[in-house]
Amino acid sequence: MSYVDGMLCAVSEDNKDAFVAHSRAMAEVFKEHGATAVVDCWGDDVPDGEVTSMKMAVKAAPGETVVFSWVAWPDKAARDAGWAKAMEDPRMAPDANPMPFDGKRLIYGGFEVVMQS
Repeated sequence: MSYVDGMLCAVSEDNKDAFVAHSRAMAEVFKEHGATAVVDCWGDDVPDGEVTSMKMAVKAAPGETVVFSWVAWPDKAARDAGWAKAMEDPRMAPDANPMPFDGKRLIYGGFEVVMQS
C-alpha cells in the first residue's frame, strides 16, 4: 500500500511566488528520490473555526494563507529511503532553498494509505 507525507503551514500572501518556487525545487528533489507525486495547494476556502481549524492549527496570522501539501510514495520503505536521500541533497540546504514561511508552525506527518478511489 502507498504512503503519504502530509503537511500544513501558513504562508504570507506576499510570499506566494516564493513559496511556489520553493515547492517546485523541493518537488524535483523528492521525485528524483522516489516520490510518485508532490502536491501543494494554496488555501482558497479555509473557514475559521470556533474550537479548531486549519488556520488555528498553524497559527495563521492576518495576511497569511494556509497551504496543504502532500508527497506520495510507493510505500513507507521508499519514503524512508527517499527522505534520507533528500535531506542529504545539497539542493535542500536552507541556504540553497530557504523556506518562505515559519517552519516552527509547519505541521507534518506520515500516513499509510488505507483507502483510495
